[in-house]
Amino acid sequence: MVRQAETALYSQYCKRYSIGMETPVQDVAKDEPIDLRDPYPMFARRRGEGGVFRGSVMDWSKTPESLKPENLYAAMSFDAVNRVFRDGKTFNSKIYDSTIGLFIGPTILAMEGKPHWEHRNLVSAAFKSRSLARWEPEIVRPVVNGLVDEFIDKGEADLVRDFTFEFPTRVISRLLGLPEEDLPWFRKRAVELISYTVRYKRAFEASAALKEYFLTQIDKRRSAPTEDIIGDLVSAEIDGERLSDEAIYSFLRLLLPAGLETTYRSSGNLLYLLLTHRDQFDAVCADHELIAPAIEEGLRYETPLTTVQRFATEATEIDGVEIPAGSVIDVCIGAANRDDARWEHPERFDIFRTRVPHLSFAAGEHTCMGLHLARMETRVAVETLLTRLTDIELRTDGDPHIHGQPFRSPTAIPVRFTPAK
Repeated sequence: MVRQAETALYSQYCKRYSIGMETPVQDVAKDEPIDLRDPYPMFARRRGEGGVFRGSVMDWSKTPESLKPENLYAAMSFDAVNRVFRDGKTFNSKIYDSTIGLFIGPTILAMEGKPHWEHRNLVSAAFKSRSLARWEPEIVRPVVNGLVDEFIDKGEADLVRDFTFEFPTRVISRLLGLPEEDLPWFRKRAVELISYTVRYKRAFEASAALKEYFLTQIDKRRSAPTEDIIGDLVSAEIDGERLSDEAIYSFLRLLLPAGLETTYRSSGNLLYLLLTHRDQFDAVCADHELIAPAIEEGLRYETPLTTVQRFATEATEIDGVEIPAGSVIDVCIGAANRDDARWEHPERFDIFRTRVPHLSFAAGEHTCMGLHLARMETRVAVETLLTRLTDIELRTDGDPHIHGQPFRSPTAIPVRFTPAK
């Protein structure tokens, strides 16, 4: 029954995000469709016209005219995107206070300057390196192996529905120290929250329910400290400063889209890319040391979140383009990560290319705090699959493919395989 419930939840999630539906969004500047299956040709054309253009690569069609920003710009080149990320004074994240911040509360995602660094230093205690070293053998590997146990005897699986969609949720719940029997409830609330762009009323209800749930968990740890993320956040202290309850439960709600959405998508992207590039897949199977560079190339080539946004606090200029104060900037990571001024043949997926840092985890003061955890989770997931399954073959009859803008991931990864002996 649990697996049936999980499958139903996955189907519901796909329907909410129209996964598999080729509905185009619009390039606001010229009112032309953006191919959700492959937006990269449009990204490349826009990047070739200049590092920044007036317009957007996001879908504003469902936004009331009164709420649309008067000035929209998009940063497309590596240098332009990198500059916006690193200049937090001119380009801040306050825009998230009126989007996802409405559902998760005040977090470091939208904070700037001194408040941002103070909160970041406190919550970073939950992601210290000694914790990561313990989490891999005690939590991540058992979770991943447990999922493989559920489908290995069948000789076939959908690696999205049965694996990549599942393991980040189970890992996060274990890292938070939540009771195993609460997992179905927690997973449902998590999916409802990260679906806020589709069903905002349900997302508000999920947010309130998670607040009450996390407050109970916080109270328990104040009376009986634990070695998990909630316990670390409750006990975190720098210069006599501790996190408030609101800061803790808001950060925990932030972990859901940050820790579930992106990891599930990035791991699925990598598996799909390897399975559709058989020479590189065979190389990784033969040498697991190639998993690390494969992860970086997967993140560069198919970042799970192609576009984030920033708010221009003052009038400025990028690459000769004047940007008025109050403008909203699409920061197109997907375009930046395929800039041919930085990478040779960037349109090719090549795990053997010379390593050059990408921007999939952002840059500057808002660099993703969970980047080491995300890399470790993906490495363990791929290692486990390649160790326990052999003769893995992608079934293409259903036309599986990577899809979406700004969130990108495979519609499905149906495979046949032989269990390893």
